Amino acid sequence: MSEQSTSSQAPDRTPRVVIVGAGIAGVQTAVALREQGWRGAITLLGGEPHQPYDRPPLSKAVLLGKAEGSTFDIDFGALGIELHLSRPVTALVPGARTVETAEGPVPYDYAVLATGADPVLLPGSAGLPGVHLLRTLDDAERLRPVLAARHEIVVVGAGWIGAEFATAAREAGCAVTVVEAADRPLAGALPAEVAAHMTDWYADAGADLRTGARVAAVEAGVVTLADGTTLPADAVVVGIGARPATGWLAGSDVALSPRDGSVLADAWLRTSVPDVYAVGDCASFPSARYGTRLLVHHWDNALQGPRTVAENILRGAAEGMVYDPVPYFWSEQFGRFVQYAGHHGDADELVWRGDPAGAAWSVLWLRGARLVALLAVGRPRDLAQGRKLIERGAALDRERAADASVPLKAAAL
Repeated sequence: MSEQSTSSQAPDRTPRVVIVGAGIAGVQTAVALREQGWRGAITLLGGEPHQPYDRPPLSKAVLLGKAEGSTFDIDFGALGIELHLSRPVTALVPGARTVETAEGPVPYDYAVLATGADPVLLPGSAGLPGVHLLRTLDDAERLRPVLAARHEIVVVGAGWIGAEFATAAREAGCAVTVVEAADRPLAGALPAEVAAHMTDWYADAGADLRTGARVAAVEAGVVTLADGTTLPADAVVVGIGARPATGWLAGSDVALSPRDGSVLADAWLRTSVPDVYAVGDCASFPSARYGTRLLVHHWDNALQGPRTVAENILRGAAEGMVYDPVPYFWSEQFGRFVQYAGHHGDADELVWRGDPAGAAWSVLWLRGARLVALLAVGRPRDLAQGRKLIERGAALDRERAADASVPLKAAAL
């Protein structure tokens, strides 16, 4: 508790920000508040027993035993941040201005919802031995000996996390079969004409990718597909998506999206409840840049959003900051560094830059000649330059943009 109360009888009037969730979005919000001058109390509530940690290394260094963990190098005590671990929040009560926990209510002047997302479970697989997710540090530590034993592994889902796990499993020497219900990898993220060029990456790495394959049953040591095919599986790793972790907000008057369950934050990352903000994987926000509401489940969003939340708590929305980033993420898979910036949903033209059969190439999405999104495979300079062009709303000369020998910035009109 705060130590700024003047006597044992006087109530503590120190203004308090309570942050629900101790992942990167919650941690960075706490740090940003201090950096930007918040002098009140900060309480950070984490549901896990571990010191707050970063997630990207879980599917790489931690999983392969090259690192013991990925704890943030932050001295919470020195920053005056009260960190409570193993303290999941069960409800938000705006009328009482409290968040509820098993240990009792925690009062707030401002609350920040940063609860992230929960992985989607494979129907019928909950609690089955040998079935794994890869979302938490505990998940990664349970999977590490599986990889070390070079087991036969079935990965369900050929999205970003499935590809990254399959990459690590092959590096560890495991036999890997990836089953994907759609007709291509990354079906929910990229159009068919782009994702098609990523299909061969699996075979090149020695992984067996099976598309159009639905799982009918998972039993001890075997996965049965809908067509009757059986796949031996010492372990099954499920990576079929994630949903905002917002179920605990039922009855709180915080407006949620009926489509995806995300907190419906506004352009300042405020929720529908006064003095309650939302940031990271649990929240969607309106993008004036793209004319739509975005739900971004990637690390960079959880890093950038907290600065906006801190600014707006300190200054108020009237003087604060609108959140309208160019979304960005990266993935390391099958020896390739894949980066994406922007949002291609409203694009009307696709421009190839380089040979997609090769090791390095990019795809540009344009709308009315304006660059709105970019995927770069092994071309980090394209990504860096393209991200700036998207931020500027720059139009491109199509012929120069398609010439991979021309710096992308030189194609701007």
